[in-house]
Amino acid sequence: MNIYHVWCDLKPGVGDLTFTEKATAYLGHLKEQGLIESFRITRRKLGLSPAFLGEFHLMIEVRDLAQLDAAFDRVAGRREPVEEFHFGVNSLATDATFALYRDFPDPVRHAGEEKF
Repeated sequence: MNIYHVWCDLKPGVGDLTFTEKATAYLGHLKEQGLIESFRITRRKLGLSPAFLGEFHLMIEVRDLAQLDAAFDRVAGRREPVEEFHFGVNSLATDATFALYRDFPDPVRHAGEEKF
């Protein structure tokens, strides 16, 4: 699995439940369309995280980069119905930071013949 991470804060005046409802609707739509496998929405607890990471953390799991690319293509098309879901989240968040991680070792990894 590849995990696309998003950390963000909320814009002033945005309610935490409003954000999570909109994010759940958006990511749920992508999952229903087969564009992602699963997702989680978490919130920083007790102020424990590096200062540069946002209060909210979204983890989006995809099988491979082809599935992630398909999700990006769908969202980048800026067409309904996904545009409304994307706007619903994007308009509420600020200071987003992104990362892409993978399960390790990769399922295709073979050990013993590495040259480095």
